[in-house]
Amino acid sequence: MPLRLRRLSVQTRLILATAVLSLLGFTGVAAVVDLLVRGRVEQEVFESTQRAATEWIGSMGTADPPPVATSDVNLLQLVNVSGQVVVSSRAAAGRPALSDMWPASDDRIQHGTRCTAAGCVMFTATRPSPQEEELMWGGESHVVYAGMAQPPILGTHRLEWSLAAGVLAATALVTCLAAFLIRRTLRPVEEMRSRIAEITVTDLGLRVPPPPGRDAIAMLAHTANLTLSRLEAAVEHQRHFSSMVSHELRTPLTGLRAQLEEALMYPDTDPRTAIRDALTSVERFQMIIDEMLMLARVRTTSPHRRERFGLGALVREEATSRKAGVLLRVRVHDDPQVYGNRVQLAEVVTNLLVNAERHARTFVEVSVERSGGHAVIAVFDDGGGIAPEDRERVFEPFVRLADGRQRDPAGSGLGLAISRAIAQAHQGSLTVEDSPRGARFVLRLPLAEDGHHPAEVTRARSR
Repeated sequence: MPLRLRRLSVQTRLILATAVLSLLGFTGVAAVVDLLVRGRVEQEVFESTQRAATEWIGSMGTADPPPVATSDVNLLQLVNVSGQVVVSSRAAAGRPALSDMWPASDDRIQHGTRCTAAGCVMFTATRPSPQEEELMWGGESHVVYAGMAQPPILGTHRLEWSLAAGVLAATALVTCLAAFLIRRTLRPVEEMRSRIAEITVTDLGLRVPPPPGRDAIAMLAHTANLTLSRLEAAVEHQRHFSSMVSHELRTPLTGLRAQLEEALMYPDTDPRTAIRDALTSVERFQMIIDEMLMLARVRTTSPHRRERFGLGALVREEATSRKAGVLLRVRVHDDPQVYGNRVQLAEVVTNLLVNAERHARTFVEVSVERSGGHAVIAVFDDGGGIAPEDRERVFEPFVRLADGRQRDPAGSGLGLAISRAIAQAHQGSLTVEDSPRGARFVLRLPLAEDGHHPAEVTRARSR
């Protein structure tokens, strides 16, 4: 596409395209009409001249009667073999032969047009039959010319100018109508553009006005609103996350500052003890920052190093490596195969086991099975359980219930949030479900299909 056309708006390009296509289409129609009209007029003229010539020949006897001219065909001549006019109508009197065309005996009727300074004449040259020539002229050849002045529609360009004017008028009408319809069709797009231009990071509550119907523009508005809703949710989540991060980091930072100030204010303080206490606070800093980075990385990127492996074997390995103070039972009904990052999913299993061991009274039970096209890991403990209103809150970053803070004061509250983010990155889910006693965390992951991993299956089904 030329650079000049690229600089034009879509609306202008559509209108120009409509104008050009209309002009080409109407020009083609006008050319066909011009040819049809000219052909029809010529056919009617030659039919009239041929009829006049034939009627005159039929009226001839032994003598040569004067021709009877009509209002249109008024030029009638009988010409002998020497080119002399024997008999002519009043309008053709004193004129030379209309043409030197001399039809053959086997092609006795021919049409032609002759133009002079006085104008153009359309005529038909008709040669009598050999029997008529023998009867009337003793076998001498004669030709009858019947002609008339060429109609103005054929002799001038009046028809072409009229058709050209019609083409321009029709093109202008179609272009104006197309411009109106295009502007009306693209008006919702302009309204959406104006509304999106008003949206800022500080005000993501605005939405584009959806036009009626379910055409492409309406679906574009619907998709734009969904995108804005997701963007607003992401920004709100980011603000909430930033607020919680600043709050969680402020406490160890304040403690670290107090320890260092105390070491400076009191020279008698043992430096090694002060440094050791400061390192403890720094370690908490590092733990929180590492977990925050991991949470952000899991939420914003897809799992790398995917491989196919069995969840039953993974759970057995993680359970065997635990040194829990409670009884840990593992029941693997099957070894379902999944695609994913083995290290990340092992982190999820470890977090669930640590959480269950922290709240269990006597035992923790882990089960692995297949269910409805998913691999399911359920971690159950016999502790105090989680209230229904808190079952979603526990997956929020830095949210720790009272029992959790009491049992593990040094925890960051990011373990379950990271675990859910990893599950969602693997197209799975992590929820707290009902149980007769204690808490029951359930991890669901798509089963591995032969030759495909879940991300590929999801993309294929969305096409």
